[in-house]
Amino acid sequence: MKIITDRDKCVGGGQCVVAAPDVFDQDDDGLVELLAPEPEPALQEAARDAARLCPARAIDLADG
Repeated sequence: MKIITDRDKCVGGGQCVVAAPDVFDQDDDGLVELLAPEPEPALQEAARDAARLCPARAIDLADG
């Protein structure tokens, strides 16, 4: 899995951090920071949850 985030779309809701704190963080402005662009298998379900919960749809997932 590969994760791509769009900081221009991010509204700082923080749902990604709640769902997958080992994959996502927020910067000082509250915008998404990607900690694991290619998360290990144990973190992939949480990353999927984060993408689904993102209110701005700023997280894209690609298999690969």
